[in-house]
Amino acid sequence: MILTQCAVCATELGLTLGKKCGRCSTRYCGPECQVQHWKEGGHDQLCKLIKKAGGAEQYNANTKYTEAVSVAAEACAEDTKGQTCYICTQALHWKTKEGLVRMCACRGTAGFAHVSCLAEQAKILVAEVEESNLDHEAKTERWTRWYTCTRLPRRRGVRARVGVLEDILGAAGGGCGSVLALRQLGNGLHGGDHDKDALSVRMAE
Repeated sequence: MILTQCAVCATELGLTLGKKCGRCSTRYCGPECQVQHWKEGGHDQLCKLIKKAGGAEQYNANTKYTEAVSVAAEACAEDTKGQTCYICTQALHWKTKEGLVRMCACRGTAGFAHVSCLAEQAKILVAEVEESNLDHEAKTERWTRWYTCTRLPRRRGVRARVGVLEDILGAAGGGCGSVLALRQLGNGLHGGDHDKDALSVRMAE
């Protein structure tokens, strides 16, 4: 999620207050909390890892994404027994070893997929939009695939939408794409009753 609190004392910082770690951009309300986090909170061990992941917000998004995928796969375990991903045709994802989710209400095997496969599809669409001079209609059609089933005009399940949008937010770059991704991520979180996280996303939007 979007980081709006001090990493130590959870003071609300909004989008601009406080200070950031010079290396990884972890947010603090002031130097006292930053020093405490380094000396006692384990930041001295994590700082380089956070920077390598792309900074504090991306590291946090990656962590939340992994948690969301795990929870979603577990919640869908009964429905997905004996099924395979309609994208990669495997039961377990070859790289992440994640299980399947039911992404929509399509009948048969069409509604099962790995969140990572859905996210990869969405990333490809983002790159296509950015690299090509597409008209508004074509852009809209690709955008709706972030959160809508490609086979029938139904919205994907909340868990699938949140996972895909969390992962793709970094790929959206900046500008309009990021704003739209944030908006849909906020919608998905709200739909899943994660109102606190949804609020932080809305503030960033």
